[in-house]
Amino acid sequence: MRTIEKTPYFSKTIGKLPKGCQLCVEGAKMVLYVTGICNNNCAYCPLSASRKKDRMWADEWPVDNIEEMTEECRLIDAKGCGITGGDPLVRLDRTVECIKHLKKVFGKDFHIHLYTPLLLVTEEKLERLYNAGLDEIRFHPDFDNDKDWNKITFAKKYDWDIGIEIPVFPDRVTKTKEMIDAVKSNITFVNLNELEISETNAEKLYDAGYSVKDDGSYAVVGCDVAAKKIMEHVAKNTKLKCHYCSLKLKDKVQLANRLKRRAENVALEGDYTTDEGLLFRGAVYAKEPSFASDFNFTADDEKLLDKCKKELIDEFDVPVELLVIDKIRGRLLTSVQVVSELSKEIKSTKCIPTTVIEYPTYDAMIVELEKL
Repeated sequence: MRTIEKTPYFSKTIGKLPKGCQLCVEGAKMVLYVTGICNNNCAYCPLSASRKKDRMWADEWPVDNIEEMTEECRLIDAKGCGITGGDPLVRLDRTVECIKHLKKVFGKDFHIHLYTPLLLVTEEKLERLYNAGLDEIRFHPDFDNDKDWNKITFAKKYDWDIGIEIPVFPDRVTKTKEMIDAVKSNITFVNLNELEISETNAEKLYDAGYSVKDDGSYAVVGCDVAAKKIMEHVAKNTKLKCHYCSLKLKDKVQLANRLKRRAENVALEGDYTTDEGLLFRGAVYAKEPSFASDFNFTADDEKLLDKCKKELIDEFDVPVELLVIDKIRGRLLTSVQVVSELSKEIKSTKCIPTTVIEYPTYDAMIVELEKL
């Protein structure tokens, strides 16, 4: 019997991780939400309400075109892309266009995997995905619709990696084993995800009797025990690779490593990058600081910040490369040293000096903000 091994990533595995997962834990995969539309309406779907719309997101960036998607890849030095949704098959033309473009720009070794439910799967759609250059496909079988499970056989016609990716339900261990047994001849790996309670699925999951591990977690109680039983079954009764992916992996490994990669490319001259990949920087605001990701930046605000910037350069010899106006959030970015040493002088210009710790992502989510 094969053994279940612990990984360095707060997860467990039987055999090697799928290629998509290997790059994921490096933070080297851009996540492309090709659309938020999905016809399955799964009760456990954790997707936020803001993303359940027909638009693309490249990581935290609501992109309007394929060029912006490409730029996000560059900013994280991506080695690949994971395409998800919603259901990418709802917008198949868009999905195919993205795959072809990414392969053209970054080369054939740029690894692309895709997640999809089985509802819209057909032989013709899979052929289009494969011909576009898709390297790995991960199906989300519906536990309550076993009639669609045989659609996975359509994928065997092509030379790509095939797997299923499903959440771990503590009370559906037997059903999960049955599903794996039914499709095991058509796939090479199983990914088990720790079930997550989110803002959009909380009511349904709580009504179903699930609860979180503790106040500091969104993971459902009992997933670890259930996953162990499922993995033991896989080890004993199949030749499949199997990976149990925890929420801690997604947060402490996948996200953290991606943040570090992006921080290296977006950090300004005066920024300090924390061990977690966050940016510690000085920020001078034209009006009361906000934690919002955007700001009502007026012409008067810009004039005030321009005046402050000019004074810092002319009167205090602050290097121009340490002063960058951020029009999206209505502030002048600089180093912590500048705002700390010249806080009184900055206030005299009617601006507000602060220090912030924020994500290096497109939305620049602020974790800490302190007025000086």
